[in-house]
Amino acid sequence: MDISGAVVLVTGASSGIGAATARAASRAGARVVLLARREERIRQLAKELGESVALAVPCDVTDRAQVTAAAEAAIEKFGRIDVLVNNAGQGLQATVDAIDPEDFRAVLELNLLAPLTATQAVLPQMRKQGAGAIVNVGSGIIWSSLPGSGAYSASKAALAKLSAIARVELADDNIAVSMMFPSITETEFVRTVRGDVAGALKMEGSSGLVPQSPERAADTILDLIRSGAEQADLVPEEYGGTLKS
Repeated sequence: MDISGAVVLVTGASSGIGAATARAASRAGARVVLLARREERIRQLAKELGESVALAVPCDVTDRAQVTAAAEAAIEKFGRIDVLVNNAGQGLQATVDAIDPEDFRAVLELNLLAPLTATQAVLPQMRKQGAGAIVNVGSGIIWSSLPGSGAYSASKAALAKLSAIARVELADDNIAVSMMFPSITETEFVRTVRGDVAGALKMEGSSGLVPQSPERAADTILDLIRSGAEQADLVPEEYGGTLKS
């Protein structure tokens, strides 16, 4: 897909990979729709990018009605939706015996069900247009078996499987569904995990991985939009990915 002139809807756009993706898409000539709960941040980002080509929509993506309303707002302003980037997510650090079921439900709602709901919200418009691209942001952690990461890894592994099946189901509609697997990224993510924040920081610090910039992740997401490839990753080969050291 040609990103220039496309309408790109990004969830979790208030910081990190989401904000970087919105900026990268805007630089490539796209019009962007910014979804996040932190209203002030996305309004500032829309102002930075230019309010004629950027729309901030405060949205809790775990609320189906809010997601539907956000898609409608995007269509009302720009007339179409070409790309959905399901980036919003949260971690959970806890050993299996200590996982709080309520924390796990909340993470599944955000990491797995919210991308499904957002996909369902944009599909009618993409089908009407005869084309579309959906990029789901996963995590390279699914290729490791790190103590304390079970719940988070499970949510992202499930998203990867859901994406693979959606890709097959939507191929005849000319809608490409792709997965992007980041590695450790320089964002606030690890400090906002549910459960054991100190344990998450320790696991990240002892991983041996060098944190990557959110801009690098954003560029990889844009490459997937352009190519329609099934997946891409920024995970070193020794950790199960394809990135050569």
